Amino acid sequence: MWPPPQSVPVAAPGSRRATVPAVSLDLAALRDVAARAAAAGAAEVRRQYARVATLEPVAKGRGDYVSSADRAAEDAVLAVLREAGAGIPVLAEESGGQRGERFWAVDPLDGTTNFLRGLPVVGVSVGLIVEETPVVGAVEAPLLGLSWSAARGLGAHDGEGRPVRVGGHVGAGVVATGFPFRRPDNLSRYTRVLDAALRSFEDLRRAGAATLDLAWSASGVFDGFFELGLGTWDVAAGAALVREAGGVVTDWDGDPRAFLLSGDILAGSPAWHERMLDLVRATLAP
Repeated sequence: MWPPPQSVPVAAPGSRRATVPAVSLDLAALRDVAARAAAAGAAEVRRQYARVATLEPVAKGRGDYVSSADRAAEDAVLAVLREAGAGIPVLAEESGGQRGERFWAVDPLDGTTNFLRGLPVVGVSVGLIVEETPVVGAVEAPLLGLSWSAARGLGAHDGEGRPVRVGGHVGAGVVATGFPFRRPDNLSRYTRVLDAALRSFEDLRRAGAATLDLAWSASGVFDGFFELGLGTWDVAAGAALVREAGGVVTDWDGDPRAFLLSGDILAGSPAWHERMLDLVRATLAP
């Protein structure tokens, strides 16, 4: 087990990095619960992938699908959280739920379109939010054999227990993003920033799974990630990973909490985040 279990007291709000919830929780234990829940969901995703050709997805909206694999993976995650999740309520993408002072945020299969088309870039994400701050996160890439977990004050680690850190690459930066195609009202704002980013950074990547974009940003694979209009379940665990890996996570206005509701997110190394926030402000200035 890494790091050793301990209760982490947290105090008053701090800098732009994040607001620190004023509670005391055994975050090491809850991190391990999140990791077990994500692993259970990942195992179900792998089982379902073996029969993906037989699945019959249902369209929830334009380019947004749900399948029996999503539901089966969510059931597996929720079974662990019901047993060991400290009685904390759950907000899950498929079955719903409600927000509260404390709640788990679950995305059982991020990247369903990738999954249904045989592209193995999909994620399972379990995050714990306390007083509007992600304090625990676990992300699995079940078809790639990768996993990550983090807890407030205890760092971020990969599935082998090795610490991960945000990138410090020399150069213009390789940045992950996602297209807000489900929210046409966001397209004008997004495309203006995308155009500026294409001119400013070395290259961009669009994997189609925000949970993995955030995990890879926490690991230094990407220098950062930006997108608009994501769900709370898409960003909760990944935000915990990025912050514990030494990064900064805010919305597009620089607010360290509002991204959980708006889904508008900038996440990456401190240097990248500062540069990207300046780019967003300059591009979208009236």
